[in-house]
Amino acid sequence: MASVYKTLSKSMNGGKPETPANGVRKNKQKTLLLPSRGTTFRHRHLIQDIVNLLPTAKKDAKFDSKKKLFLLNELCELSNCNNCLYFEARKNQDLYLWASKVPNGPTVKFHVLNISTMEELNFTGNCLKGSRPILSFDSAFDQEPYLQLIKEIFLHVFGVPPGARKSKPFVDHVMSFMFVDGKIWVRNYEIKETDPSKTKAGEDGDEEVSSKSSKGRNKELDMSLLEIGPRFVMSPIIIQEGSFGGPIIYENKNFVSPNQVRADLRRKKATKHNTRVDQSTDRLAKKGDLGLRTNGGKKAPVDELDSKKLFA
Repeated sequence: MASVYKTLSKSMNGGKPETPANGVRKNKQKTLLLPSRGTTFRHRHLIQDIVNLLPTAKKDAKFDSKKKLFLLNELCELSNCNNCLYFEARKNQDLYLWASKVPNGPTVKFHVLNISTMEELNFTGNCLKGSRPILSFDSAFDQEPYLQLIKEIFLHVFGVPPGARKSKPFVDHVMSFMFVDGKIWVRNYEIKETDPSKTKAGEDGDEEVSSKSSKGRNKELDMSLLEIGPRFVMSPIIIQEGSFGGPIIYENKNFVSPNQVRADLRRKKATKHNTRVDQSTDRLAKKGDLGLRTNGGKKAPVDELDSKKLFA
């Protein structure tokens, strides 16, 4: 492959990366997003929201195979992408996210929960299309080794380098990643700047103060955050050494499969039903021993060979 040839050529040149003539090496990051078969409308809207937020993202058609994931490396190579986000849908209700660095890895698999798209939330915040986001990480990402690896992958996948294609030269929104209760909570906020002098002038009715303050360039602006969306929560499952393959270097022991959760709920309901059936059977047997069982409002017929009738 071309990517393997590039890495081998770099090692033959003494490990020095190729630099352009002006001596400035650009950080080129391009992400390929593609879903699997069986995605619901909410999953498709979430993927479209992420594509709209990332100017370096490229959306591809649905990937048909759920077992031969190594073929995604060839698709990324054909699309000239070095990052990949693969959304795998299971049973038309469960969504799994594969985040990988192509072609050498690593790969992280997440279980996506609590999905809320922009249309569902309908927040007042808004950001310009093509703007570069600020990535905000919780302090917990610097404590555990696997969280440090996940943070580095998110920096490559969601981070937009300066001068990237289709990106605008301004920053007006923040993507927040918080690690709480063993899960990663993702939020997106707009950076809103307001001039306090204008608000005071509007309240007091003084127009001269606002005109004088607007002429100064170094103004102190009040900054606030307004949530835009989308919202979703990711639970890490495994980390593989390679790109969509290789040995597992981390496994979340506390993760419980949604299939197991649904099976436990069904088993609990079945246990309640079996308990009620056993109780009714015992109650009828006890009534039969006491001679209290009735048939249509009448007492049950007495057996002719009953000991009570024979030895009365």
